[in-house]
Amino acid sequence: MLGTDSGHTSRAPALARSLRAAAAALAATAALALALALALAAQPASAAVRESWIAAVPVSWNMIPNGRDAIMGTRYDTSQTVFPTVVFRRYTKGWKRPLPNMPRGSSNQNLIPGPLLRARVGDRLVIHFKNLDRLFKHPHSMHFHGVHYKPSSDGAYVPGVSGRDADVRYGRTWTYRLRAGSDSAGVWPYHDHSPSMDESIAGGMYGMLSILGRGERRPDREFVVVFAPMGQFQTIDGRAFVGNTPVFTSKVGQTVQWDVMAMGSEHHTFHVHGHRWRAPDGEPRDTQTVGPAESFRFRWREQDPGTWLYHCHVESHMMAGMIGTYRVKRR
Repeated sequence: MLGTDSGHTSRAPALARSLRAAAAALAATAALALALALALAAQPASAAVRESWIAAVPVSWNMIPNGRDAIMGTRYDTSQTVFPTVVFRRYTKGWKRPLPNMPRGSSNQNLIPGPLLRARVGDRLVIHFKNLDRLFKHPHSMHFHGVHYKPSSDGAYVPGVSGRDADVRYGRTWTYRLRAGSDSAGVWPYHDHSPSMDESIAGGMYGMLSILGRGERRPDREFVVVFAPMGQFQTIDGRAFVGNTPVFTSKVGQTVQWDVMAMGSEHHTFHVHGHRWRAPDGEPRDTQTVGPAESFRFRWREQDPGTWLYHCHVESHMMAGMIGTYRVKRR
C-alpha cells in the first residue's frame, strides 16, 4: 500500500503542471478572442470606402433665370445676372459622364453647390479630382472641413509648403484621401483653396459633406442651403429671389434634414416659417446665425402641410435675393 501511495504522489506534480499549462493556454486563447472581438467592434458594420469623381468645370451661370424678383416685381436683364464661372461637378468613374450634384428629391437645383458627399463615421472617402477648367485654365483644389487626412490631402495652397494637392493645374488630377472620425458627424464645407480661391468661392466653387454618426438613420429628405453673396445679389445655392432659389419639398410624416452653411465674408441668419427645431441644448428655435465657412444641421418630423418661406433674416440680404420656398404635401 505504501508503494502504491508513493506512485500516486509522484505523479501528482506532473498532472498539476499539465492542468496549469492547459488553463494558461485556454486563458490566452480567450484573451485573443476578446481582443479580436473588440477590434471588430471598433469598426462599425457599415464602414465603407466611398469613392467620388469630381471635376472643376466652366459654366455660364444665371443667378436669376426668370429675370425677376417675384415679391417686389423688379426685373433684371441677363447682363446683370449671367456670368462665366467654374463649379464642382460630379461624374461617373473616370470622369466619363456627368451626374447630378444633388441626390434625387433633395433639390430642383444643380451645379451650385458642388456634389453632396455623404458618409458615415468610420468611412474612408476617396475623392478623385480633375481640373477641367478650359475657360480660365486656372489651378484649382479641394479643401475639406471636419474630416481627418494627411497633409497631402489638405488642398490648401501655401507657397513653399503645400504640394500638388493644393495647386492642381489644368488637365491634371489629384486624389484626396479622407477619414470620417468619431468627431466628424455633422455637415461640413469643402471648397477650392488653391491660388484661385477668392474668385472660385465668389463664383460658387464649394459644397458640403454630410456625415452620419454610427447607427444614425438617414433622413427621408436632405436639403442643402448655402448662403453666399454673388455680384450685387445675395444667393441661396447660387440663385436669387423666389422662383429661382431652390424649392424644397417633403411630405407629412417624413424626417427632413436641413444642412445650412455660409460662404463668403458675411454672416447670415437662417429662418424657416411655421417650423421649429431643437438646438444642441434642447431648446426650441426657429432662427440660427451662421458665419463664413460655418455649418450646422437639424431635423424634424414633418407635420405641417403647406408652402412656407425660408430665408436669411438679415433683411437687406433677404431683399437682395436670399429667400426661397419649402412645400410640404399631405400624404
